[in-house]
Amino acid sequence: MVLKPLNPALAATFAPPVMEARRWLEGVEFAPGRPLINVSQAAPVAPPPLALRQAIAEAALNLPAAHLYGPVLGMAELRAELAAQWSAAYGGAIEPAQVAITQGCNQAFCAALATLAGAGDEVILPTPWYFNHKMWLDMQRVKAVPLATGAGLIPEAEAAAALITPATRAIVLVSPNNPGGVEYPAAVLRAFRELARQRGIALIVDETYRDFDSRDGAPHDLFSDPDWDEGFIHLYSFSKAYRLTGHRVGAIVASAERLAEVEKFLDTVAICPSQLGQIAALWGMRNLAGWVAGERAEILARRAAMQAGLTALPGWRTLGVGAYFAYVEHPSPLPSPAFARALVREAGVLVLPGTMFMPEGEGERELRIAFANIDVAGIGRLMARLSALTI
Repeated sequence: MVLKPLNPALAATFAPPVMEARRWLEGVEFAPGRPLINVSQAAPVAPPPLALRQAIAEAALNLPAAHLYGPVLGMAELRAELAAQWSAAYGGAIEPAQVAITQGCNQAFCAALATLAGAGDEVILPTPWYFNHKMWLDMQRVKAVPLATGAGLIPEAEAAAALITPATRAIVLVSPNNPGGVEYPAAVLRAFRELARQRGIALIVDETYRDFDSRDGAPHDLFSDPDWDEGFIHLYSFSKAYRLTGHRVGAIVASAERLAEVEKFLDTVAICPSQLGQIAALWGMRNLAGWVAGERAEILARRAAMQAGLTALPGWRTLGVGAYFAYVEHPSPLPSPAFARALVREAGVLVLPGTMFMPEGEGERELRIAFANIDVAGIGRLMARLSALTI
């Protein structure tokens, strides 16, 4: 049956990649001693630590306000906590009024873009891009302008400058990157900030994976500029640091004036962020710094195991590795969508093909491996299966 009428922009948007990949599992049976290794989605699968779960339960049982509508831009306490911690971490001055809490970082992106661009406008996305960013732009009939990154997957401001037109409204960067894993040097972010300021457009930096950056100290100095909020928009997710993926808690840091516009969007699509999720995020920020440091150390150990394992695989080439991801070039003659499907049957491995992160006709040799839900031993088993492939 064909649905009529149907929004043509939504109809033309590709299906959610993770859900599409899961459909490849239908009808496939995995031997008990050789279960599926699912490295398709970038999310921890373990629950939050017990103390955090207890804090959530306590609030659910004894705090009536946890079940009511709250402020559209989020709990005042959480906004203030993030402002204070980010000011200290980045060496800048961030006010609570410059922070908004959202239902996850995807909503933060959508809300930020809603204040910037409409049908016919353009937004520059480095490739490979995060597919949900591309999907939202497509749904809004905003043109995604691809910025090729080349070797090292690091974008260049000079190359972006050549893509700016009168219709350009923003440049979007993700660091550490999804899907590439690479960490953008501070000088690169600074160059993009200067370009955006010179050309009168916004710079959005999605730092969902900042808690797993391998570098010590602040990853950039953008907040140290006293006028940082003139066009710079920072996005964050609490989901990864505190294992709160199901609670959907993210943040936007931007000018108070822009957040007044964001409030219109959020009030329309969600009214307010999850109260229990915000309570959990606030408790985590105040109590789990040491635990998060341990999580970071574990992810960095997995990163090292991925790097070593891929280096030892004949014919495989690592394009980027970091945070939750390895972005690789595979040796099979099959294009990446067919190769990824074959991996389910032949190796019991579910990954996403590079075509899901690239403009049409690109990414045919590439795969994203998300290793957030497999430990170092699991990475060893993954490498053993990949090394035994004959496809």
